Amino acid sequence: MRRGRRPTLVSLKKGSTRACTLLARPGGAPVPSCISVSPPEPPPVRLKIVSAGLTDVGKKRDHNEDSFLIDEDLKLFVVADGMGGHAGGGTASRIAVETIDRELRQARTTQGSALDARTALQDSPVPEAIRAAVERACIAIYSKAQEDPRLAGMGTTVISLLLKEDQAFFAHVGDSRAYLVRGDLIQQISEDHSLVNEQIKAGMITPEEAKHSRYKNIITRSVGFEEEVQVDVMGLLSEAGDVFILCSDGMANMVEDPEILQVVRHFPLAEVPQKLVDLANERGGDDNITVIAVQVQAESTAAARPAETGEHASV
Repeated sequence: MRRGRRPTLVSLKKGSTRACTLLARPGGAPVPSCISVSPPEPPPVRLKIVSAGLTDVGKKRDHNEDSFLIDEDLKLFVVADGMGGHAGGGTASRIAVETIDRELRQARTTQGSALDARTALQDSPVPEAIRAAVERACIAIYSKAQEDPRLAGMGTTVISLLLKEDQAFFAHVGDSRAYLVRGDLIQQISEDHSLVNEQIKAGMITPEEAKHSRYKNIITRSVGFEEEVQVDVMGLLSEAGDVFILCSDGMANMVEDPEILQVVRHFPLAEVPQKLVDLANERGGDDNITVIAVQVQAESTAAARPAETGEHASV
């Protein structure tokens, strides 16, 4: 197993030109350290994407409000964890993944040459395209809730990954997570929009205390609860061998980062989602559990493993 290099993560806010290298805070979230970034050289090798995904109701719930999307044609991957009751949560997460997929397909049709052009991360039009797709999903969910009183108050988290050559772009709202496994390192890419994370950053509680807090399921942003939402968009340069894990909090709350790393290192990619779901269920399965694993491979050495394409699961 190669020794991994920490990724350089670019926070892609409108007008942003800075990049941030994520440094590990002992026992806590990454701390960004800003550095300058030169435009990347063209990728030295063609990269191939393989993926696998799974959703599970867990051990305590009687229905599944998670949805996920695997669209390898677009190289788009989305996990959404819905909330808002038996009908509302599943409806919100389903609308989110379907709307994001549809909006990005339309963007590829109308902006194809611009989206395909090779640019530096911070100059790419892709971040605005995925931001707009999540914002459209927010409007669609909110509008649906206004039409049907049974769906009032519904919303969903979203963590999405869009790959373009050696560039990886993330759009994020809520407490579903994205991780990068690179060699022998694991890094959480997204930052939880949750009450306990705000308390951690304010020094009110420790990360260990947050795991057992009665407020750990309270999120501070969601897609569709209101008509507008602030979407975090980030980007990084990927390398052959990188594995991205997208998951709902039903997995993230039950499985530690080093355990995710060990599963990715010791099992074939196709088995990774099932292994992580099994771990979460063995520890109680308190919530619905959804996991997508995505690996970047050098095309010349890519394993001949069939990948799931265009998969969408919602219950």
